[in-house]
Amino acid sequence: MPFDSEFELFRDNFRRFLNEYVAPYYEQWEEQGLMPRKIWNKLGENGFLCVDVPEQYGGYGAPIAYSLMLVQETAQAGFTSLAVAIGGQSELVSPYIQNIGSEQQKKYWLPKMVSGEVVSAIAMTEANAGSDLQAIRTQAIFQEDHYLVDGSKTFISNGHHADLIVLVAKTDPQARAKGISILLVDAHLEGVKKGRALKKIGLHAQDTAELFFDQVQVPAHQLLGETGKGFSYLMQELPRERLSISMMALGSILGAIELTKSYVQERKAFGQALSQFQNTRFVLAQAQIKAQAAQAFVNQCAESYRRDELTVTDVAALKCFITDTQCEIIDQLLQLFGGYGYMQEYHISRFFVDARVQKIYGGTNEIMKEIVARELLGK
Repeated sequence: MPFDSEFELFRDNFRRFLNEYVAPYYEQWEEQGLMPRKIWNKLGENGFLCVDVPEQYGGYGAPIAYSLMLVQETAQAGFTSLAVAIGGQSELVSPYIQNIGSEQQKKYWLPKMVSGEVVSAIAMTEANAGSDLQAIRTQAIFQEDHYLVDGSKTFISNGHHADLIVLVAKTDPQARAKGISILLVDAHLEGVKKGRALKKIGLHAQDTAELFFDQVQVPAHQLLGETGKGFSYLMQELPRERLSISMMALGSILGAIELTKSYVQERKAFGQALSQFQNTRFVLAQAQIKAQAAQAFVNQCAESYRRDELTVTDVAALKCFITDTQCEIIDQLLQLFGGYGYMQEYHISRFFVDARVQKIYGGTNEIMKEIVARELLGK
């Protein structure tokens, strides 16, 4: 996909930002299990959050390609934990408020998200309700001028630092899909509690937490959209999330290929560079071929999204294909590192462990296949 000089300048500026403010500290963040809150302020100060937000709400009104590029470049540099964080703010929460929020909600929340003053999280998943969102138990019962919220959420990205929680809850506990609504919850309200930081096999620096809601009074004007339409809103906005996940997958594939290419040209075995062995050459060639196919599929879906023509089925197919491909390619590339590929000091290992969750969040790949099958074969 061709880009103009302004886009390339923006990309170069972001790469410099990653080199200055992320690269020197990322391993420390991984060891600590959390990125510092100040990185959000730095991202905001430098104009790298929610860049597609219209100017009247504090953003730049940039094309969607600018926003998606940020998550791809972050993942390509090997900082997938940060890519997930940026994606949560810019590709998940921001579109919900932009597309569904009231004018009051847009004016209040969006400028703060652009600046990094507010970190946002979307809270869908519960311990007993993962991909089956209709089974959630968190309730938000309307009482006079507010909703009384009780329940809990888990696996919440940006959960520890969150100032704003886009909460998926049941406003009608007896209904399934038609009983779901979405609330914008100020995380500093009384009764909102943040649980333990969850330890994961990958994405070690990513802020992932449990959230608890105990008799939280959320003002009625913080209902997002209309009561009972939450499930349809989720179906409307999930394609953007899955497109973002796909951009991260593409970035990780390209980053892992570049890392491996450098390694096999330097590393020697039996008196010659690993790059001279036919197996090495074929593995990298096959990775490059699949990366080009993945790039073409991503470009097609990104262009469809820009034209407001991206279907749920197409982006489900993309998310399934590219995250499966990501895991397959990175596993094969790690093999070329031999024992060193299993060592944390070699960053290919980070690409490997960070890749696995891509097939799970945003809707498992099994659910993605079911979405495709329904269009292909009917219900």
